[in-house]
Amino acid sequence: MTTLLIALGTMVAYLIAYNTYGRWLARKIFQLDDNAVVPSVELNDDRDFVPTDRSVLFGHHFTSIAGTGPIVGPAIAVMWGWLPALIWVLLGSILVGAVHDFGALVVSIRSKGQTVGDVAGRVLNRRVRLLFLLILFMALTIVLAIFGLVIAAVFKQYPASIIPCLVQIPIAMAIGVWLHRKNVHLLLPSLIALTTMYATLIYGNSGVLGTLNQAMAEWSVISWVLILLVYSYVASVLPVWMLLQPRDYINSLQLITALGLIVVGLVVAGLIGGAPLSEGAARVPLEISAPMVRANPEGAPAVIPFLFITIACGACSGFHCLVSSGTSSKQIKCESDAQFVGYGSMLTEGFLATLVILACVAGIGLGVTEKLGSGAVVTGTAAYEARYQSWQSAQGLGAKVGAFVDGSANFLKALSIPAGIAVALMGVLVASFAGTTLDTACRLQRYVVQELAATFVRGSGSEEVAVSANPMTWLTNKHGATIFAITLALAIAALPAPGAEMTLANAGKGGLILWPLFGATNQLLAGLAFLVISFFLWRRRIPVWFVVIPMIMMLIMPAWAMMIELPGWLNPPEGQSPNWVVIVIGCATLLLEAWMVVEAIILWPSVRGIVEEAAVAKPSS
Repeated sequence: MTTLLIALGTMVAYLIAYNTYGRWLARKIFQLDDNAVVPSVELNDDRDFVPTDRSVLFGHHFTSIAGTGPIVGPAIAVMWGWLPALIWVLLGSILVGAVHDFGALVVSIRSKGQTVGDVAGRVLNRRVRLLFLLILFMALTIVLAIFGLVIAAVFKQYPASIIPCLVQIPIAMAIGVWLHRKNVHLLLPSLIALTTMYATLIYGNSGVLGTLNQAMAEWSVISWVLILLVYSYVASVLPVWMLLQPRDYINSLQLITALGLIVVGLVVAGLIGGAPLSEGAARVPLEISAPMVRANPEGAPAVIPFLFITIACGACSGFHCLVSSGTSSKQIKCESDAQFVGYGSMLTEGFLATLVILACVAGIGLGVTEKLGSGAVVTGTAAYEARYQSWQSAQGLGAKVGAFVDGSANFLKALSIPAGIAVALMGVLVASFAGTTLDTACRLQRYVVQELAATFVRGSGSEEVAVSANPMTWLTNKHGATIFAITLALAIAALPAPGAEMTLANAGKGGLILWPLFGATNQLLAGLAFLVISFFLWRRRIPVWFVVIPMIMMLIMPAWAMMIELPGWLNPPEGQSPNWVVIVIGCATLLLEAWMVVEAIILWPSVRGIVEEAAVAKPSS
């Protein structure tokens, strides 16, 4: 019953938070105004700036911010016990992450849809703008270089998810064109899309489709990375209503339905037990198999500060400020929708992270294969120990995703859903979240590259820049910026993993070279986004304590973690060479953060009550 009470208790807590703290932020702090002119209306270009129904925008925003983060992070953090992970997810999402996402969205809406990096140049100064954009560029480069590998790994581990994920693309384009040109009600297209996607999930691994899944699962990682980056290019340059937005929306329908099934399965398992392990056997009782607190797991770093960079999405993630200010602010059609989209999406992600924790500490106890031992099916504490024997054994994407997929599939099997369909559904959930993050990240990187390039091009203000012999003008164009983004990501991804030989089989894993930086860099980005939000409010004499407190935490924790890791990067285990790429970029990131903080401290006392210059609308190109 403890598992069931945690699930229901967190759900109630999120509903209360949305209708109390979230409403206070919307009405008293941000003072959202239904009559305010928003960027999607003022700058409507039917491509990037498009007024969008809040349900569709919620789907885009939620699936874009979620990715695999709220799955992978909590799935490894339960190594320290379930209580620290649960506390950080619950309090972090309500008091830190949702405030961060909501604040970045509102600030961007009131800055003509500018990204948080561009906003930094006005509320602080131009030097900070350039520093911030460089950090955004590095963070998004890591995402683009690694997420193709993530999706390829999921496809190889769960081949039954391939056809259902691929079919989403033509369905999305058809729904996008239908909604945009016919302006029909959402209900019918939603039902058609949801029914079609679940049909492909149930029958998409049968007969010739199963053979095709297996064949595609054998493709090399670099082949998948190339295909996915080409897809990301297309999704980035097409009008947002044609592919990116509808794909995220129909994904959200499927994914939220899947989360609902997990909750129902958890309730059934909590009341009557999980599915019998064999015909005629008793149902397995649902119990938490993990310790509440595990102080010193074998090989694990200290829980503080590493818990706060291990669980990012699900509690607070700097990547979210890019989605809020990069795409969602350009689509929101009414200021009051910002609470639902910004604050509500983060709470939904927090609930997803809660379900991941429960799947990994209780769901796997209903019966999993002992992968580290004899291969027998184990239950209870033995199941947890089989997956979390040591920090090293729980590392790797397969181990972390596998713990969630197996645990959540057990909840579905409690509803008498066949094991094959249950596992395929969870595999599609993981791959779909990763896919929506990849294509959104590519579009965001396009904006960042365009903004960086515009810094070095004269006359790049409200007028569109003509392409000339100056290479920087090429990067102010959407095609040039996107090609540059995916080419750089492909060049990194094409390398082998650290220490591996350069072969076709190893190609595609180069993102792992930069992966050690992602957690800390991502969380530093959240702290810097809080810094921009606090200056925006401070200049308007609006209270900032609720932003400054999480800002300080999100600046200190990731910097602390990175400085702890730095000696290990400089002195790797015997036989390995220092990863100088990680060392140089990590040190550069810390210096950029320190520089920005110093600039902010100097500027803070003199700008209270002084509103920055108005944002200038920039045409997309």
